[in-house]
Amino acid sequence: MAGREILAAAGVLFPDADGRVLVVRLPYDRKDPVAIPGGGWEPADRSPRETALREIREELGFTPRLGPLAGVDWALLRNGDRPIVVYLYWAEPLTAEQAAAFRLDTAEVGGWTWLTTEQAGRALPPRLSRRVTACLRAPRDAGPLELEDSRPVGHTLRWLPVDGPAPEYVGPAAAPGLAPSTEDPPEPPMDRETYYATRPRIRTKARTLFTDAAGRVLLVRLRPWDGPRGRVPHWTLPGGGVEAGREMPRAAARREIREELGWEVEPGSLLALDWQPGTAADPTADPATGRDTAVLVYVFDGGTVTERMLDSIVLPEEELVEWRLCDPAEARALLTGPSWDRTAAALAAREGAGGPAELVRGQAAGPDLPRG
Repeated sequence: MAGREILAAAGVLFPDADGRVLVVRLPYDRKDPVAIPGGGWEPADRSPRETALREIREELGFTPRLGPLAGVDWALLRNGDRPIVVYLYWAEPLTAEQAAAFRLDTAEVGGWTWLTTEQAGRALPPRLSRRVTACLRAPRDAGPLELEDSRPVGHTLRWLPVDGPAPEYVGPAAAPGLAPSTEDPPEPPMDRETYYATRPRIRTKARTLFTDAAGRVLLVRLRPWDGPRGRVPHWTLPGGGVEAGREMPRAAARREIREELGWEVEPGSLLALDWQPGTAADPTADPATGRDTAVLVYVFDGGTVTERMLDSIVLPEEELVEWRLCDPAEARALLTGPSWDRTAAALAAREGAGGPAELVRGQAAGPDLPRG
């Protein structure tokens, strides 16, 4: 399963009254010391939203009010790094008084300041710069942005160019209010490769929602396996695991459609991001279905299928037993509770103009703040 595992992290975008964004200095990072608040997912975090809240409490000493998900970025890192999926959240604008009351964890944060979008683009390292400035430049009602390697894909292309000009990276020189430490930076507790090797990972899946002209949902049934409750039929949307070190979720959805149905179909809009906690965060999670760690499910829109497409389906006998078009009542009866909730949320997202629904076990992971 190592090829399907990926790091996960969450960051927070704190605006001020003038539209600037909060950045921090990382005292342990000598190469790229400017970042936004946030950090890596831990197995006890029930969702990336919980990761973001925990990290801000640890780094800045207070609990923020988070707004909607700003965007999600899947990055295939190079130079020995590991692939990572990053959630970015909007937070309630901070006043000067609130910022002055920060209680910094000086081992994690060596200082902070406010930057304009242009300054942030030059102060943050290139991949993070693209990720953050995409969220800052897109309209808030664009919904969560879908990014791959910090570049717009899917519905995000309606708001941002596929690969706009990258600002020149100058690091702390573009953050005049971020005073450098007068002391030598501390040695990192471990080298980068060791750090990545010790971080927990999640697994990811890419599924696709197909319907026919009558609105029935296409489901497939997995070949039964011997589980703790015997050989139980298991229905799901078409799709499967993402090979995290080699492909993006969209590429995985395209591959899975080809392998499971025999179709060459380009995935449409990203409809839902469903985070399923592992047993460390949710005692009700079922290890028999892979819940020993968190699983993130991407659900893409496959559009409306035709009779010709249905007639051409060739199922892989080693994986799938049958397919079926189901009305909502039948689909709800065949799917597990979280799978039906995720499917229903994806169907609803089809009707909206924004980005994907943020879900935890199929349920909406609502913001602490109202949208607006």
